[in-house]
Amino acid sequence: MLEFIIIFPLVVAVISLLIPNYQTRSWLLPVSGGLHFLCSVWLAVEQRPLRGIWLGLDALSTLVLVVTSLLFFGCALYAVGYLDIRRDRGNKIMVPCLLIFLSAMTLAIAARHLGMMWMAVEATTISSAPLIYYNRNKLSIEATWKYLLICSVGIALAMLGLLFVAYAALGSGSPASLQLDELLQMAGSLSKPWLHGGFVFLLVGFGTKMGLAPLHSWKPDAYGEAPGLVGALLAGGLTSVAFLAILRGVQLMSAAGDGAMARQALLGMGLLSLCLAAIFMVRQPDIKRLLAYSSVEHMGLLAIGVGIGGLATFGAMLHLINNALTKGSLFLAAGNIQRAYSSKRLTEVRGVISALPVSGSLFLAGFLAITGSPPFGPFMSEFTILRGIFANHHLLVGLFVLLFLALVFIGMGSTVLAATQGKAEAKTSGFRDRLLLCISPTVFILLVLVLGVYIPEPLQQALQNAAALLEVQP
Repeated sequence: MLEFIIIFPLVVAVISLLIPNYQTRSWLLPVSGGLHFLCSVWLAVEQRPLRGIWLGLDALSTLVLVVTSLLFFGCALYAVGYLDIRRDRGNKIMVPCLLIFLSAMTLAIAARHLGMMWMAVEATTISSAPLIYYNRNKLSIEATWKYLLICSVGIALAMLGLLFVAYAALGSGSPASLQLDELLQMAGSLSKPWLHGGFVFLLVGFGTKMGLAPLHSWKPDAYGEAPGLVGALLAGGLTSVAFLAILRGVQLMSAAGDGAMARQALLGMGLLSLCLAAIFMVRQPDIKRLLAYSSVEHMGLLAIGVGIGGLATFGAMLHLINNALTKGSLFLAAGNIQRAYSSKRLTEVRGVISALPVSGSLFLAGFLAITGSPPFGPFMSEFTILRGIFANHHLLVGLFVLLFLALVFIGMGSTVLAATQGKAEAKTSGFRDRLLLCISPTVFILLVLVLGVYIPEPLQQALQNAAALLEVQP
């Protein structure tokens, strides 16, 4: 089953190139996404350990797999309606690239060999670059090249980190290996200087892909110029995959008895991400760039949660789900707004709720959710992270987090409220809310609302199991 959900999107991608009918090609996306999601849920429900040399699932990767698959399915359903009104751009590149992107993310999640994981993460960069360039204008080509160059440099640094980790095993007298389970077993005998150096390069490399500050400079351009559904997949899916790659390094450091160093590094980068995001979100006039800086903020929260450990790690696992679903709803709604106004700048986008009642309301609800307002899920996950921070006596860290969250709420609120409230400005297109363009963001925000008031027992157990993997000590 695991091999199947990696290979079949590639097969469907090839089939999509051979199908002459435009609409049929578009519908391959939700059909494939739905089947992928059902298989992912089945693997999660089975709860059998899958540990091969190359591929396997543990509690961490299973959680990321289900979340990423659900997000892709929702975006794929949205894509049918979106591509129908973008026939001028076509779908012969968009459809196969999205399917290859899904396959690459799945491979990165399921990889038990760090070299294979690195290769799959690089494949996500290559397959997603044409998606950012979909609008084919001056700004989108600039954003695409910036994305390719910066992320490729980051991936190159991650490869150097893998070489350091392999040499850490070789230097200790053990055979060189990048197989995760073997490394975890021999972690106590790994050469500490080489392992420390390897983790730093892994954090910088995959942190670039994740968008942690100060490695986030590609995000505002890429998220701002990509179609809304692509921004949703990058902000909710790809960042989760990159975060998982960093967590593999945290597992190695913890197993070697150096978890404190890894957590301090994550905590520092998390606080920096939160600080810079808060600064750049104040008076931000571009609604999609605003969401990009919001992504930097929430990547920082994930890093802080794991950096603190204990209860905060559980909160980070829950926040990973909430962030992916909320960002999915926000980016899809923002895509509808941009289509209606032919702009994403505050000077031209006013009175969205009166012009697009569904998309405008979803965008406003998404703003409340992503800024941690009750009763939405991010409130619970952020509150859990803060409880963990204060429970571990990190008073100064907790106060800084609260300050930055308040600045984010004020900065984001000034833009979102100005765009959604008031009388609608004259629009340059006749776009209206449509079922296929509204159903996915609606379902995402409803799921986030449910997670704010109730966490099902199976999900709570899955979150605890995922957090426990990061708390293992030698």
